[in-house]
Amino acid sequence: MGLQAVLNVLPAELRGRVSELAKGEGEAARSGRNALEVYAIRVFSAGIAFLSHIVLARWLGAHEFGIFTYVWIWVLVIGSLCAIGFDTTVLRFAQEYQTKKAFDYLRGFLFCGRMVAFGIGTVSAGLGIGLITLWPDVVDPTYRNALVLALCCVPAFALMDYLDGVGRSQSWMRLALIPPYILRPVLIFAFFALAVMAGFDVRGETAVMAAIAATWGACLVQYLLQRRALAKIVPAGPRRFKVGFWVSVSVPLVMIDAFELLMTNLDTLLLQLFVSPDQIAIYFAAARTTALIAFVQFAVTAAFLPRIAAAFAENDYSALSHYLRTGCKWTFWPSLVGTLGLVALGKPLLWLFGPEFTAGYGALLILLVGVMARAAAGPSQGVLVLTGRQKMAAGISFATLILNAGLNLALIPSYGLLGAAVATSAAFALEALAAMYVAHKVIRQSVEREQKRGADEQLALS
Repeated sequence: MGLQAVLNVLPAELRGRVSELAKGEGEAARSGRNALEVYAIRVFSAGIAFLSHIVLARWLGAHEFGIFTYVWIWVLVIGSLCAIGFDTTVLRFAQEYQTKKAFDYLRGFLFCGRMVAFGIGTVSAGLGIGLITLWPDVVDPTYRNALVLALCCVPAFALMDYLDGVGRSQSWMRLALIPPYILRPVLIFAFFALAVMAGFDVRGETAVMAAIAATWGACLVQYLLQRRALAKIVPAGPRRFKVGFWVSVSVPLVMIDAFELLMTNLDTLLLQLFVSPDQIAIYFAAARTTALIAFVQFAVTAAFLPRIAAAFAENDYSALSHYLRTGCKWTFWPSLVGTLGLVALGKPLLWLFGPEFTAGYGALLILLVGVMARAAAGPSQGVLVLTGRQKMAAGISFATLILNAGLNLALIPSYGLLGAAVATSAAFALEALAAMYVAHKVIRQSVEREQKRGADEQLALS
């Protein structure tokens, strides 16, 4: 998808400004072009994912689709945590080591991150399968077999998550995003169709087997392509390691990632305690539909974080402040346009999954409130992480996670899907407002400190 195609889908009042930024020179323009590229990829991938979910839901029916989506969420949560924060700190350390020409440490960090993600993913999958095998009652029989199969995806999923971070650290948006967000869902659908044509039952377990093949295949493609790309910018040589330091910086981010993943998926996981698989499927469809808007924040954050990391590495807090403000604007206005579109078209879109899925329209509207709150915050949480304030970010995420869990447990038994949507949306809004306030405050204080230091130096010279 080209630049003009992306510009054409933006509102008229933004089109000229975005075009000027995207076609200009300098770091802001490069960030703009990266953001537009990520927009294009995420628009396309969101469409593919949405269509594949529609076809799977129609093909499987609400009950079996609910089984597949529930176990896949567990893969997403576990797999995304296995990199123990290296997928985020690669944005910081890759920029730092490249800026300082410390390629020996860069090679060591990249190797260490891959081994950590894949190794912990393998151990986690083995422990999960062993736990379910030895104590089968820990999992509802409805989901047991599908979950055992799904855990086989975890090592490849974890490695892809880390490789995504490596790609974004180099602003290789296509290499970072196309394998997990376009290739993998396409392969899931293709392998599922082949399995059904080969005589396999149209069941959630069959869809999970397709997901296993798709995840490992996409992971291999991404790894080989990224290895070739890295060879062009990282000269061959020995590796040096600061494993203890890297782990000390990265591990706190696991808490942030865990809180974020649970914030995003806790509603669906807790719904399993109170509702049937078909209700989970309906709620999942509503959440996936709001993801057509939520991808905007992901796209802008992915494009701006490398520039934010570079500005922090150079102690350029004025540029960092500029990137944060610009990122918030790029996130909010397109998200608002998309949200208004979903308000109008949400029910017909849900009907595409099946007539019973229109029952999720109320939940969809409520979830959109949380999406817009996050859009207003832009890349605020990423700023906290990349400027060494990961403990602040973790504290905000932990507090809102506890609130989210409490509200879900209080509201789901009485209000079902609507209760889950209210709990999640309220938690998203509070998290976004807190992160935005703290990020702007941290940057403002840093700018004032740099200005005071400059004034003191000028006074000393005079």
